[in-house]
Amino acid sequence: METIAVFVDDAEHARRLLLPMAAQGASTQWVLVACAPRLTHRIGRWVSHGQREQWRKRWAAKLFTELEPVLAGRPGDRVQTRLAKRPLQQVVQQLCREYGSALRLLDARRPKLGEIAEPLAGGEQAARSRWAVPIAVSGGLSVVLALTD
Repeated sequence: METIAVFVDDAEHARRLLLPMAAQGASTQWVLVACAPRLTHRIGRWVSHGQREQWRKRWAAKLFTELEPVLAGRPGDRVQTRLAKRPLQQVVQQLCREYGSALRLLDARRPKLGEIAEPLAGGEQAARSRWAVPIAVSGGLSVVLALTD
């Protein structure tokens, strides 16, 4: 049985990536890892740590209810769910210890404009460019101006 760990933050985007994979091959054990969106630092004065954790759990439960029927549709497929609460590289290391080296990783997180996603594997953190957002905005505006001409 093949084991695939899928890192997800948006159900619709992940569904588009996972449907072709779920229809092929032998039985698979899916490990869904929910990567909850970050809450802004301003929300800290209104929401306690316990309330944040409850929100993350509710958010992950909603995500899992949307994706589990897609992956558990074939007989023999199993789905396990997890919520990432620490840096993703540590979650990957823990999964590798549990499932061995045959574990496949799939990054099904939705790409965000002007933001570099946290890497799943590798030694160093990805460097966040301070020019990523301004370049994306100016590029988008130049496309709009070119289309209006």
